[in-house]
Amino acid sequence: MRSPAVYLTVLAIATCGLVYELVAGTLASYVLGDSVTQFSTVIGAYLSAMGIGSWLSGYLQRGIASRFVQIEFAVAVIGGLSAPALFLAFGAAPDLFRLVLYSLVLVIGTLVGLEIPLVLRLLKDVVEFKDLVARVLAFDYLGALFASLLFPLVLVPELGLVRTSVLLGLINAGVGLWSTWLFRPLLGAPGLLRAQGAVACAVLATAFAYSDRLTEMAEEGLYADPVVFTKSTRYQRIVMTRTGHHFQLFLNGQLQFSSADEYRYHEALVHPAFAVRPDAARVLILGGGDGLAAREVLKHASVREVVMVDLDPEMTRLAKDNVMLRELNAGAMSDPRLRVVNEDALIWLQLPRERSLFDLAFVDFPDPHNHSLGKLYTSHFYSLLRRRLDPATGLASVQSTSPLLARRSFWCINRTMEAAGFFVRPYHALVPSFGEWGFALGGVSPFEPPAEPALPALRSLDGPSLRALFVLGPDMGPLPAEVNKLNNQVLVRYYEDEWRRWN
Repeated sequence: MRSPAVYLTVLAIATCGLVYELVAGTLASYVLGDSVTQFSTVIGAYLSAMGIGSWLSGYLQRGIASRFVQIEFAVAVIGGLSAPALFLAFGAAPDLFRLVLYSLVLVIGTLVGLEIPLVLRLLKDVVEFKDLVARVLAFDYLGALFASLLFPLVLVPELGLVRTSVLLGLINAGVGLWSTWLFRPLLGAPGLLRAQGAVACAVLATAFAYSDRLTEMAEEGLYADPVVFTKSTRYQRIVMTRTGHHFQLFLNGQLQFSSADEYRYHEALVHPAFAVRPDAARVLILGGGDGLAAREVLKHASVREVVMVDLDPEMTRLAKDNVMLRELNAGAMSDPRLRVVNEDALIWLQLPRERSLFDLAFVDFPDPHNHSLGKLYTSHFYSLLRRRLDPATGLASVQSTSPLLARRSFWCINRTMEAAGFFVRPYHALVPSFGEWGFALGGVSPFEPPAEPALPALRSLDGPSLRALFVLGPDMGPLPAEVNKLNNQVLVRYYEDEWRRWN
């Protein structure tokens, strides 16, 4: 038995173990939202289970090498198939998803917790104890570093969650098979173990070969309509579904628009601001990587330059190249007046080289269902945005979730903009795919609500309907709400609590 080879085994199993944990946390955040809660609870459950596994390892007295190999095969199969199992569970029985999630996390964590104590016991007669512990733990932590870098930068963007978990399962099974040679003197007759390993590898190799179909089956359960496009990027899972003549876009499982009625949302987002400032020439769009807000902006002849800041280059590339999206956004992404910047909007607003002022800004982010999105609805963010607007007549229009279904969240966004120095006029529009939807029109100086659109022949807006947007009924009226700040992210809590009642 060669200890350097065992250390490489530790490196591999540590990498695989952390990736299974990251897969579970990421997938839970995709389908349940609130990434902080999902990762916190998954990590807590996983580490607790590892402690249980370490404790249980003391009850294994005989055949330590054989038990280690069998545990590797068990981790390989259960961990490798965890992502497709979780996707399928959410599609088939969403009420039981949390039970399946934490059951898998506890089982995988327990098995992973057994591994290192068994390795230490296998090496205790070969390496001096102080060197043994130092080296094994060093390679264990180094494997965690590899996993934390590979997972977001390579594995998820290139393979997606299903292939990632299955591939790491194959690696785990390979480690188990390799261990039948590495620990050969301690195993007696390893034939049965190698047969078990071959079965595990065959199951996982088959799952990897059919991973696209497994993903399709899982996503068919998640979405009501047939899936026609999927792509995993560094930042999100993009899915497009189709029904009849219309299609829908989902990001991380959240509906962004339906082509049947998206015009009602985007006309409401864009044209009230232009009705106040019809001569706007320089326009900023934050988010809106689908190009639909840009389509409405570019209808105005006064516009000379549009800067779109969207985090995901794959999303903006899709909006430019995908036939369905390109038709829907009327080729806005290829308009010479549009400049696309793929950057985090909060970071971009702080860049010293970006100091030009804009007449209008449109903030078109997904709803604040997690803290990475919630930061884009904070007083800090709105303060940075205000500084980038014309100091006399600049306006910002912000999508603000539903004033009916998430009323406190809606007013939290309004209060937060006011705390950043905006004079805010809240308004709403009916978008059938979402229901009553809310917006906030904020000016750096006081302004009157618009009375007439700057453009004729809009599909959903004329003078009376535009004025009606700024009338909110009693069931959408103001509620007390805290200001959303970077250090508390109260908006995410409001949002989760309110939408949970409807889901």
